[in-house]
Amino acid sequence: MAGNDWINSYLEAILDVGPGIDDAKSSLLLRERGNFSPTRYFVEEVITGFDETDLHRSWVRAAATRGPKERNTRLENMCWRIWNLARTKKKLEVEEAQRKANRRLEHERGRREATADMSEDLSEGEKGDLVGDGSAHGDRISGRMPRINSVDIMENLANQLKEKKFYIVLISLHGLIRGESMELGRDSDTGGQVKYVVELARALGTMPGVYRVDLLTRQVSAPDVDWTYAEPTEMLSPRTTENSMQELGESSGAYIIRIPFGPKDKYIPKEMIWPHIPEFVDCALSHIRQMSKVLGEQIGGGEPVWPVAIHGHYADAGDSAALLSGALNVPMLFTGHSLGRDKLEQLLKQGRQSREEINTTYKIMRRIEAEELCLDASEVVITSTRQEIEEQWRLYDGFDPILERKLRARIRRGVSCHGRFMPRMVVIPPGMEFHHIVPHDGDMDGDVERNEENSTSPDPPIWSEIMRFFSNPRKPMILALARPDPKKNLTTLVKAFGECRPLRELANLTLIMGNRDSIDEMSGANASVLLSILKLIDKYDLYGQVAYPKHHKQYEVPDIYRLAAKTKGVFINPAFIEPFGLTLIEAAAYGLPIVATKNGGPVDIHRVLDNGLLVDPHDQQSIADALLKLVSDKHLWARCRQNGLKNIHLFSWPEHCKTYLSRIVMCKPRQPRWQSTDVGFENLETNSPGDSLRDIQDLSLNLKFSLDCEKSEGTGTGALDNSFDIDDSVDRKSNLEKADLKSKGAIGSLMEKAGQHFGGGRFPAMRMRKYIFVIAVDCDSVSDIPKVIRTIMDAPGKENPIGFILSTSLSISEVHSILISGSISPLDFDAFICNSGGDVYYPSLSSEEGLGLPFTVDSDYQSHIEYRWGGEGLRKTLVRWATSVNDKNGQTVEEDESRSTTHCYAFRVKDAELIPPVKELRKLMRVQALRCHVIYCQNGTTLNVIPVLASRAQALRYLYIRWGLELSNVVTFVGECGDTDYEGLLGGVHKTVILKGIGNNALKLHSNRSYPLEHVLPFNSPNIVQAKGCCNEDVRASLQNIGVIKE
Repeated sequence: MAGNDWINSYLEAILDVGPGIDDAKSSLLLRERGNFSPTRYFVEEVITGFDETDLHRSWVRAAATRGPKERNTRLENMCWRIWNLARTKKKLEVEEAQRKANRRLEHERGRREATADMSEDLSEGEKGDLVGDGSAHGDRISGRMPRINSVDIMENLANQLKEKKFYIVLISLHGLIRGESMELGRDSDTGGQVKYVVELARALGTMPGVYRVDLLTRQVSAPDVDWTYAEPTEMLSPRTTENSMQELGESSGAYIIRIPFGPKDKYIPKEMIWPHIPEFVDCALSHIRQMSKVLGEQIGGGEPVWPVAIHGHYADAGDSAALLSGALNVPMLFTGHSLGRDKLEQLLKQGRQSREEINTTYKIMRRIEAEELCLDASEVVITSTRQEIEEQWRLYDGFDPILERKLRARIRRGVSCHGRFMPRMVVIPPGMEFHHIVPHDGDMDGDVERNEENSTSPDPPIWSEIMRFFSNPRKPMILALARPDPKKNLTTLVKAFGECRPLRELANLTLIMGNRDSIDEMSGANASVLLSILKLIDKYDLYGQVAYPKHHKQYEVPDIYRLAAKTKGVFINPAFIEPFGLTLIEAAAYGLPIVATKNGGPVDIHRVLDNGLLVDPHDQQSIADALLKLVSDKHLWARCRQNGLKNIHLFSWPEHCKTYLSRIVMCKPRQPRWQSTDVGFENLETNSPGDSLRDIQDLSLNLKFSLDCEKSEGTGTGALDNSFDIDDSVDRKSNLEKADLKSKGAIGSLMEKAGQHFGGGRFPAMRMRKYIFVIAVDCDSVSDIPKVIRTIMDAPGKENPIGFILSTSLSISEVHSILISGSISPLDFDAFICNSGGDVYYPSLSSEEGLGLPFTVDSDYQSHIEYRWGGEGLRKTLVRWATSVNDKNGQTVEEDESRSTTHCYAFRVKDAELIPPVKELRKLMRVQALRCHVIYCQNGTTLNVIPVLASRAQALRYLYIRWGLELSNVVTFVGECGDTDYEGLLGGVHKTVILKGIGNNALKLHSNRSYPLEHVLPFNSPNIVQAKGCCNEDVRASLQNIGVIKE
């Protein structure tokens, strides 16, 4: 009940404090002897031991209850609630301790195995002959930029950037984002992260070498939010132009780009965004592709200008950035802001919710999996503090600081990492704007702001609101700015102030604890802290010495800092743990020395600014001594003040952006490698009815060349170059290979080769289809696939020009056998996505050399998904894993070399019940720093391991980028369930038809997931329909429902 929320809050506070509950003396045992007195227990163990006002209020209510029996019953129930909560919390703590121990053992075991693999060639590698694996780790062995550790290097970097014209994409999905009048604190999703990403985009937009910055977020058109959040584009005007040195262009600068995805006309919390991320990725991909073309016309000489990096903020945006990075083959950066595993541990410690309840409420496991994917995909992970790396990121399977250091050492020596990778963790504190802050250089004994304002100007209203609390307002002010949260440790600060008489005589204390109208309307924990502070003020008789105003505006915060500086005061942050400590930087900018907790980010800030003292937040005396030392020693106060003002520029946005850009420059450049292949096809009509791979005459018309082309094959580049006006940047060697048509001797082969290299013929036909049907049905039996294919191909009728793509976990040879068994021609398809997305093929009129089948492999796709592929090192680890499974359960898993390809390692599984769930195998690979995508296929009878950013869904996005396949014209057919990559097939801008009754046997593969499918699948999307069955009539009816064919 809502009226009983205070009970949970104070019980939780009691358990967090610690003493009392575990030392229950003998009161609980008395119940067994029949002598239990709930009244006595409650008074002794609760009221006396924990001086909580809410608790006392509940005691008064219980004591006022008429009738001793009813009163004792109420008290007894409350006592047993406390005891039960304590027992539950203890149980959860034991379970969590066991999980931590297991995680530590897994990391140690993975580290040992990885080290053993890498030590095999140590002596040989030390000679420097194995340089190829450096790029697999994300760093080039030769030509790497030196570590940035000096002003000279930073200046050289600035000079290099002057000649660049970078396009950078930032992503922050949740909350309400706009450039001005940000509604910070409006809800839990619109907080510090919103301000950070907006200011980062704004600052980057003014940096030399940066041409354009796009901050992608969600477009919100809900009636309960301001109309500005529905504007598709908003330009971020720079705060200052002093750093803007690049030539301005038509599309240059920083912009907020609002992408429409998710429920229309509804503002949703971040926990509800997960099912809609594929839709965002598809829409963002379209924006980036279009913008790259626009920028190419402006600054790229006609070639698309792809993003130099995609930077995700928070887990949801990180997940999106990973998919976009994979689809575009560009570097990814990630900033967590807050991390799921850390939050999970904090929630479990509270003891109020089980792991399952937490997952249901916060979708925490989906968030953690997204953060693991970010570790897999990111070149650089940016953190605010060293503490975030050492205490939070090390909780993840995909990051081990010890193994990371070993890998870095091997790279520096040019030693192979055997396909292993750890992202680079970089500490870059958030930037701040200081241009509006005027340093005060006047007499330290006088008015420090005498020259800032005219003497006739009135004092800011907040000054009088604070000073009315003080009997002597001229004393130095000790300022604390934090919400009344138990973690902020404000009660210890008040106790330290109250019990130190010299400090009380020298200084006043000001507590800015948010805004409140009534304590009764505050949340339980916050109200409890505030009431405790009020009681402490009364206990130590601090009236006239402590200020605690009820209200202040956000724009008044600088005035509060100025008031503290004017009185020669001190700023304090006594939190038990402070992840960063932005208020410490703000205070330093106004000339305030600091006293801060030694736990977390303040350590890094103090190391740079050297403007105060660090204390143990649990040591009340240490806090009092540090404050007294600063307010009593004028020379120390002045030195700390000057140090802060002198070094504060290191936390400015320009400094932040210089370090940021230096990390981007150090990333290995990656981008799509076929920029010039779309030349000559930009103006093709997308709805041309006659484009079909099954029509050779149409191919000839589209390609617009004849057998006369063969006459010029001896010229090197051939008539194909002249016909299509190919850009000189095209690889000449590749041109010669593609133009070598003599050995083929057929027009079909001629068209195939031209189409493969130049984006012509059959391949642009994909963009010219009215619709593309993607058959991604994971049937219960492979023998059912031909029937399903034929049903789907026949459903639209002959009058509808449809293209077809087969998307499957099968190898291309298995696909060929299936097509033959069903009397289906490969030429009926536009493309084949095989090996769960590990390979893409196109139909061919002749067998490709080495393949022996009528298909052509897309070698560009292979290089596109190469990123982080572990190669032979990964294969050896998988074979070792299979051996360990077989040692336990008999011959269960064996390598399937016949189905394996360069980018897919396949294994046969005899009994799916005897192998660990897919999440365990993913964990095993991540612990050993191997980045890959593990998929259980065909009801668990096969296992495919492919590159980390490859999948069937990603292959479709590749076809969009490569050939212009319009994703909104795609209809994907799936079963009711499927392989473990099933969830990736449903979301997005494409339409989906679920065939009822197919794929149900695969449900067992999803029974041991980290999170349920309903947390991530948009079943309520209008783009998803369910066919009643798999007959022609049912499929046709479904297509009519989504408007693909007419009734």
